Amino acid sequence: MERPVTSRWPILKYESGRLQEKEDEVADEFPLTIRVDGEEFATIVCSPSDLEDMVIGFLASEGMIRTMEDIAKLSLDEARGFADVQLAAAQNTGKDWYNKRFIGSCCGKSRQFYFHNDARTAKTVMSRTTITPEQCLALMRGLQHASSDFRNTGGVHNAALCTTEELLTARTDIGRHNALDKLYGHCLRHRIPLKGKVLVFSGRVSSEVLLKTAKIGVGILLSKSAPTQLALQLASDLGITVIGFIRGDSFNVYTHPERLSTV
Repeated sequence: MERPVTSRWPILKYESGRLQEKEDEVADEFPLTIRVDGEEFATIVCSPSDLEDMVIGFLASEGMIRTMEDIAKLSLDEARGFADVQLAAAQNTGKDWYNKRFIGSCCGKSRQFYFHNDARTAKTVMSRTTITPEQCLALMRGLQHASSDFRNTGGVHNAALCTTEELLTARTDIGRHNALDKLYGHCLRHRIPLKGKVLVFSGRVSSEVLLKTAKIGVGILLSKSAPTQLALQLASDLGITVIGFIRGDSFNVYTHPERLSTV
């Protein structure tokens, strides 16, 4: 049984001109150290849910694995905050290499990567999936209704894997990138085909979020929030449609508008 991802905390509530003693529900933070073949690889501060999915998705996003067959064994020690992964074949797990700064160009375009692992694992998405404005709005409403943790705390991010018609699975985390890793790990564990899928997201579309979307291989990213300029440069080059500021009955289409169908 997974540990809870929220806690009750005593507060003083100021409302209507007076203070009252109450309890508030707050999001939990949990540090998880990932060790690969016995070597410490990364420590992630996350929500303590779907941790196996997150570890798998994170390692895939970092280029350490491609499929579940690359993992010989994965064990979690939640009490001590460790995830131990044994790979099926030895790899270079040196953190120094994975964190090396890398900036390159592709055919004179603006594609830039911060790290070597991004240059290795981010891929151009060739999806021909299209989506209507009504479907964009409906999927965002579905994401907002799916997370009781967000409604109760306001302190987490949500991400969902969808078809153009419905939410398939959703994940929640205090870190927006962790929520995407949890989705990616879930897809790898259950061998879910990603062709034609859509990502719906509650947070800002940073370059890191955009790169994770490219690594997952999804061509349409819907967000309630705003993108950054570098994220949009990457989205343009990597073939990803970014639709942001989905609120009420409006949104902005930033890149690859050909996937928005108004017919």
